[in-house]
Amino acid sequence: MQRRTLLALTLSALPPHLALAADPPTDIAAPEPPARLLEALRRGGHVIYLRHAPTEREGADQVSAVMGQCTTQRVLGEEGWQQARALGAAFQRLGIPVGEVVSSQYCRAWQTADLAFGRHRQDAALNFEPAEDYSAAQRAAMRDRLRPLLSAAPPAGRNTVLVGHDDPFEAATGIYPEPMGVAWVVRPGGAEGFTLLGQIRPGDWAGLR
Repeated sequence: MQRRTLLALTLSALPPHLALAADPPTDIAAPEPPARLLEALRRGGHVIYLRHAPTEREGADQVSAVMGQCTTQRVLGEEGWQQARALGAAFQRLGIPVGEVVSSQYCRAWQTADLAFGRHRQDAALNFEPAEDYSAAQRAAMRDRLRPLLSAAPPAGRNTVLVGHDDPFEAATGIYPEPMGVAWVVRPGGAEGFTLLGQIRPGDWAGLR
């Protein structure tokens, strides 16, 4: 799949095969800048998809990783620990209300969640499929697991944080989330799907007020 960063995309009416096409749909709305996204997050009612913070190394580990055994996986590096802590401090400083924090079962994801928010629950729906080169069926499986989480509305006045990975998000949206630590802001629509409003990159948080 071509890795293009599409800036906003409403998925409520898309037939499943479109999100897996080589060239994702381009009928997108204008992206919201970080300052506008912050306003939305302060009101609550959104889902934040956070790709885990930077790891000590790069490379696929979907085949070799054993859940619950961090020695078999990529884990956060020093930069990742610092970035995750800074993210949590930014949420507090900016008054962003957080409800549920859900991470994948991979160590780098729940480490990011714990360092930033001090809590999490793990959900395998945010995991990779165990392959480096995905089949169409595996991409569809990641898509179908993640889309309900992106579509579910949080309690009033709160935001749900999902801490996951690049490939499942790309399978669900057609967007490759980069760099590590990027946050995509999602307006959930329940049975109607969801809308991606825009992204906040790690370096953006310090400039928000």
